[in-house]
Order: sequence, then C-alpha cells, then structure tokens
Amino acid sequence: MSAITVIILVLYFVINTFVVKGGTWLPECTPIYVQYFVKFFIIGVTVLVVAVPEGLPLAVTISLAYSVKKMMKDNNLVRHLDACETMGNATAICSDKTGTLTTNRMTVVQTYIVPSKPTDIPGKDV
Repeated sequence: MSAITVIILVLYFVINTFVVKGGTWLPECTPIYVQYFVKFFIIGVTVLVVAVPEGLPLAVTISLAYSVKKMMKDNNLVRHLDACETMGNATAICSDKTGTLTTNRMTVVQTYIVPSKPTDIPGKDV
C-alpha cells in the first residue's frame, strides 16, 4: 500500500504540474522537483511504518485460527488460540488420567509387569 501511495502521489504531481498546468522540466527547477519526490517517498515510508504495527496482531490471530482449524482435523481441542503456537511444535503430550495436560513433570510412582504384582517406587507417596 505504501508503494501504491508513492506511485499515486508521483503521478498526481507529474500530471498536475506538466499536463494540467502545462509546465516544463527546467534544469533550475530540478532541486524543487526532487524535494517533492523525496517528500512523497517519506510519506510512503510513514504509511508503511504506521501500517505494520496495526496489521501485525490481525496477521497473528489469523495464523493461529488457521492452526486451531488444522489441529481440530487431528481431533485436538484447543480452547485458547495462543496454545496452538506451543502445541503445534510438540512431539509428545503428557496428560493425567483425566486427560488434563500437565506441565511435563510426570514421574512414575508405581509399575506393573505381568505376571508380577505392583511394586512401589521408594520415596514416592501414591
């Protein structure tokens, strides 16, 4: 959009100065014309600098919503959009018996190997 803004400003200036008013490009007027073109370029950069921070949250939200949709196809329910950023890169997901996601600090407290009986791990309370 900033490039389009610069192009439109330059075209407007050229058409207005040389076609409508019938002016000619004189060597002594070159610094004045260059000042106008630099001014148009600065306006284009200003539009770019102002537009990027405004559009960034929208772009992030759209990409996270797309990630939620992809995860729903894999039967993963995601309630918060920002969780997709973390869960999209996960290779192993730990959960307890209720299905609640944990903080990746699960430890074994009891083992059972067929045909022996359960054995407790020393130092751990069940």
